[in-house]
Amino acid sequence: MLASLKIENVAVIEKAEVNFTPGFNVLTGETGAGKSILIDSINAILGNRTSRELVRSGAQKACIWATFESIPASVKKQLEKCGYEVTDDLLLYREINAEGKGSCRVNGMPATAAVVRDISSGLLSIHGQHDSQSLTNPALHLGLLDQYAQNRDLFAEYYRRYRELVTVKRQLDALNASESDKQRRIEALTAEIDTIDAAALQPGEEKTLQERKNVITHAQSILAGITAAHLALAGDEDGEQAGAADLLGGAVDGLQNSARLDESLTAMSERLNDLYYSARELATDLADRLDAYGFDAGELDQIETRLDTIYRIKQKFGMEVDELLARREAAAAELETFQSSGQKIAELKAQMQTLYAAAKEAAEKLTQSRLKGFAAMNKEMKAALEFLNMPGIRFALKHTRGPLSSHGQDTVEFLISTNPGEEPKPLAKIASGGELSRIMLAFKSALADRDALPTVIYDEIDTGVSGLAAGRIGQLLHQTARGHQVLCITHTPQVAAFADNQLLIQKNVRKDRTFTEIHTLDMDGRVEVLARMISGDKVSELSLASARELIEKSK
Repeated sequence: MLASLKIENVAVIEKAEVNFTPGFNVLTGETGAGKSILIDSINAILGNRTSRELVRSGAQKACIWATFESIPASVKKQLEKCGYEVTDDLLLYREINAEGKGSCRVNGMPATAAVVRDISSGLLSIHGQHDSQSLTNPALHLGLLDQYAQNRDLFAEYYRRYRELVTVKRQLDALNASESDKQRRIEALTAEIDTIDAAALQPGEEKTLQERKNVITHAQSILAGITAAHLALAGDEDGEQAGAADLLGGAVDGLQNSARLDESLTAMSERLNDLYYSARELATDLADRLDAYGFDAGELDQIETRLDTIYRIKQKFGMEVDELLARREAAAAELETFQSSGQKIAELKAQMQTLYAAAKEAAEKLTQSRLKGFAAMNKEMKAALEFLNMPGIRFALKHTRGPLSSHGQDTVEFLISTNPGEEPKPLAKIASGGELSRIMLAFKSALADRDALPTVIYDEIDTGVSGLAAGRIGQLLHQTARGHQVLCITHTPQVAAFADNQLLIQKNVRKDRTFTEIHTLDMDGRVEVLARMISGDKVSELSLASARELIEKSK
């Protein structure tokens, strides 16, 4: 559960720390006091997107800490998967600076926002006051029904078979293209292969030709340099100019004679001798290289012609040589597929029939789980809605089977009749805002025992509801909190009266700055706050008595 939330420099909250308890936690306060900031802070700590607008004016950064106790096994498993220490408690930290950048930490260790989202997905869920409107969108009804039916494994099995079917169908559709289209494609592939084959491309050929062209183009300069180097090392053939090797040889003879008389010169003599042999060897290598720069006068023309051929085919296809060779292989493979398409089509048709039968069987199992789930959910919904002061309500499911799709074969829509004698109709046409709030709460109540999340947050789910219905909402939330920690933001005293732990969010202005503070209320504080919610600014003895009566009745 969410044990505590600490906030610094978040919007109008300079510093606040809130301690939550198991059971039903209620947050109350005037409109604009900062209740939504708590929701924004919790969203931020869960790794959701934030902005620099969250940072308090004049502050360098906003900081949020959240401590969760007795975290579920699924969260521990995710912690271990992400490489974090696994404990019974979890500390999340989020920082947002004035430039909008920030950082996250999990148990003191750095984390990305995406990792935090993965870890925290099993901690809590937030249901805002506008979520009730989502009930009017039939596209979301199937997801709610699946959530109640808990058919995740059946859906996974169906989806696996459906993807196999789709893959084979795409292959079959490609082969079943019209004969004229197929023939045009065969001709295009054949022409493409012939064009590439005519060029007789070889891997690495272009680079080799460019290097040879460069050598030929600069052959004279290269030869001149090698010749000069050889002459300097070996001297000329007539012996008129001595080379460095010969001079080194004379130096070796002289130093060797001296080394015989003075052994300390031996090392220098050996070094000089090594230089002499290196010079002779290098002179020989240079002489051999001179022969390598001979070339046919027409070789350069041949190279340029070949390079031009390679350049033109590269320009034609807009690809490099390696890519062209790969394209040629792909075109050949596709052409072979077309040429053997008759046999392949027969094989794919047989495979598709088998896969369709398996997918259809899996879809029907999924359908039955949904219908069975709705029957059970309908009973719970009816009981919950009657409890929420919507007697005589009738819930129905509009269900049709259709072609197989990514979500199965079912199209569903929830219908409702709020008055006896009326046929059920779409929620958007029947339910008012207050009714939608209660219907959504009934959904959440029905899903509560099937939801592994330890904490549920309701943000003004009682909007548009008052009187007896509001009291019933408070009672239902309190009952739900027996198995889950429930946090609820409310303006309704009948709901707040059921709190196990009531918090007051209060805004004050000091020295032209706005400050929001959060206080845990004792019994006297609860009575006063509820009295103010009942009567407004002027708290009377009558409103105080009414507040005490609400709290006593809630017990």
